Amino acid sequence: MKKSAVFNGLPYEPISEYFANLQTPCYVIDEKRLTENAQILFSVMENTGCKILLAQKAFSNYDFYPLLSQYLSGTEASGLYEARLGAEEMPSGEVHVFCAAYRDDEFEELLRYADHIVFNSINQLKKYGLKAKEHGKSIGLRINPECSTQEGHEIYDPCAKGSRLGVTRSVWDREMTEDILSLIDGLHFHTLCEQDSDALEITFKSFEQNFGDVLPRVKWLNMGGGHHITKEGYDIKRLESLILHAQKKWDLCVYLEPGEAVALNAGYLISQVLDIVENGDIKIAILDTSAACHMPDVIEMPYTPPLLGTNQAEEGAYSYRLAGPTCLSGDIIGEYSFDKPLQIGDLLVFGDMAIYTTCKNNTFNGMPLPNIYRKNIDGTFTQLSHFGYQDFKMRLGDYRG
Repeated sequence: MKKSAVFNGLPYEPISEYFANLQTPCYVIDEKRLTENAQILFSVMENTGCKILLAQKAFSNYDFYPLLSQYLSGTEASGLYEARLGAEEMPSGEVHVFCAAYRDDEFEELLRYADHIVFNSINQLKKYGLKAKEHGKSIGLRINPECSTQEGHEIYDPCAKGSRLGVTRSVWDREMTEDILSLIDGLHFHTLCEQDSDALEITFKSFEQNFGDVLPRVKWLNMGGGHHITKEGYDIKRLESLILHAQKKWDLCVYLEPGEAVALNAGYLISQVLDIVENGDIKIAILDTSAACHMPDVIEMPYTPPLLGTNQAEEGAYSYRLAGPTCLSGDIIGEYSFDKPLQIGDLLVFGDMAIYTTCKNNTFNGMPLPNIYRKNIDGTFTQLSHFGYQDFKMRLGDYRG
């Protein structure tokens, strides 16, 4: 079978020898692929003058922040801890933060780390905006353009009916005052999920229709994330044209904050077959990795992750359902087929596992957290973490007063 572009840079055979010294399950983050993604994003910045931030919600492996800081403008955070991580580990870059609602007991500390603070409501802007402005922060307000371009992923659609994210025009007209508007330096919208620039163009036209009268009064516009800029076939020219249009027409700085695009196809999850069982005509390979614990988007999205050397079940002679070892009946990774039968002890390599994995995984059932390795430019591996029993136990109560 042909090897997917997701796995470029990995030897097709013998994969077991290539990863023989890594204890499974483990994540491997590919420095070369990460660098290639960052270079693509940097070229967009060079061609347009925009600024691109790392959205840490998708990729927060800070061992790579020194590398990414050579190409990106800073980090985007979803709250206090991510803001602190960005400030500490990428100190040369800007720190932006957006949260659906800030807490009284955290906001003072947040002011120590964030450069830009984006509010989700006019009410929160009234409550915290003046204090943030007095501390020299750039203030933004998230807007809901009320323009959905997604299909089938309402859980990831900030423009879905009843969304809690962003201020609609009707709420703006009802609640906005001149005093509050004078605090705002920029506007923010985030509506996309794994989409091309045509979806952004549709969204931006709707945004201009609804809030074009406000744009002359702000200094910057954050177009959020969900831009699949580093995916093969993405229309970068259209993106650059849109950015240049916005900056020229409205005399402002454009920010983008992709997470997936930074680390797309830059990581793998290495797993081993523990057992093979049968139920009716279905053969099930039980692995030492779990969809529920180690790749939760497989269940939440849902999707079937790419697997080195195989395709979907209809493609080959030997079909298996791959599943995790937890007690969750639905801990299923997907249906796959192989050119030869699986054997207990075989190594399997899942692709595109740098994003929404290490930052979302969990220890349900006492499942160990997979260790993380860097695949260096020269093909060698460096271990970046060492997780064990204490990492499971401490999450359940280690307070000593």
